[in-house]
Amino acid sequence: MDYIERMKQKCVALRKQKKVKILAIESSCDETSVAIVENGRKVLSNIISSQIDIHRHFGGVVPEVASRNHILNIIPLVDQALSSAKCTLNDIDAIGVTQGAGLVGALLVGLTTAKALSFALDLPLINVNHIQGHIAANYIAFPTLVPPFMCLLTSGGHTAIIKVDDYVHFKLIGTTQDDAIGEAFDKVARVLGLEYPGGAKIDKLATGVEPKIKFIQHDIMSGSYDISYSGLKTAVINYVHKLEQNKEKLDVPQICASFQAEAVDMLVSKVLRACEDFGEKKLVLAGGVAANSYLRASLDKLSKKAGIELFYPPKEFCTDNAAMIGSIAYYQLLSSDPADLSISALANIPL
Repeated sequence: MDYIERMKQKCVALRKQKKVKILAIESSCDETSVAIVENGRKVLSNIISSQIDIHRHFGGVVPEVASRNHILNIIPLVDQALSSAKCTLNDIDAIGVTQGAGLVGALLVGLTTAKALSFALDLPLINVNHIQGHIAANYIAFPTLVPPFMCLLTSGGHTAIIKVDDYVHFKLIGTTQDDAIGEAFDKVARVLGLEYPGGAKIDKLATGVEPKIKFIQHDIMSGSYDISYSGLKTAVINYVHKLEQNKEKLDVPQICASFQAEAVDMLVSKVLRACEDFGEKKLVLAGGVAANSYLRASLDKLSKKAGIELFYPPKEFCTDNAAMIGSIAYYQLLSSDPADLSISALANIPL
C-alpha cells in the first residue's frame, strides 16, 4: 500500500476517534508558530515567535530575512509546543500546515518541516489555506460557534467579505481590488514617520480623537461589496505631502483618526449590508486588523443595532498563529483526503 492510500485509511479511522490531536505549523510571513490543537477547538499549546523587531529596521517584512529566521526557529518551536502541551510526537494524530497564501520562501520552511514530520511519523498531512485559518480562530475563541455566518476578513494581505456555509465551504462576496486594509494602514503610517507595523501605531494615536478630515468624497465602489483602498491611501499621502511642502505642521493624531474612520467605515457598511442581503444573523471578524479598536467598537455598536450577533477572537488569535491552522486542519481532516508529499507552497491560493 502506497503512502497516500495509507494516509487516507488513517484519516477514515481518525474520523471515528474521540480525540484527535493535530500538530500545526504556520510560517506564512513573519511569525513562526507551532501549536497542538485537540478536536479543532481545544488549544493545548500555541507557541509564536514574532520577527517584528527584526523587520522594523527595514520598515516592513523582508522575505529572505523572514525565511532565514523561520529556519532558525521552527524545530525549537516544535519542541516547545510539545513540551507545553505535555505531549510527545507519539501522541500526535496528524500534521497540519499552512500551504498558502504567503511568502513562498517562508511557507516552504513550515511546509518542509511538516512533510518531514508526516513522513517520519507516518501521519496524515493536512494542507491548510491561511485565510480559512483566520476564520477558524473564532472556533477556538467561541466553542459553541458553528457555521453558517458572514465573515469580515481584515489583515495585512487580505480584505474580504466571506459567506461561510460550513466548516470547509466558503463563498467570496466581496474583496479588495488593490491594497488590503492592513497594507493601507502600513503605507499611511510610513508617510507619517511611524514605525512598522503601522496599524497598531495609527490605532493608538487615533484613540480619543474625533475625526474631522474627509480625504475622499465618496466610495467609488459604493454599489458593490468590493473595496478599494488605493484612492484613500493616495489622498492621505497627497494631503501630508502638501502640508510638508507648505511647511505646515502635521496634526498626526487627527490624520490617523480621520484615515482610520474612512478606512473602517466603508468596510463596516458593506459587511452589514451583506449580512442583511444574505439573511445572516451572525457576523465573525477575523485577521490581524480584527484587533483594531475602532473597527471592533464600530461593529459592536452597529451590529447590535441591526440585530446581528458579533464574534471576534482575542488579540492573540488575530495575528498569524498555528492554533488557527490546527483548528481548520481538523475540520478538513473530517471531510477531505490528506495531502501527498509533493504539494508546493503557494503565494496565492483560492478561498
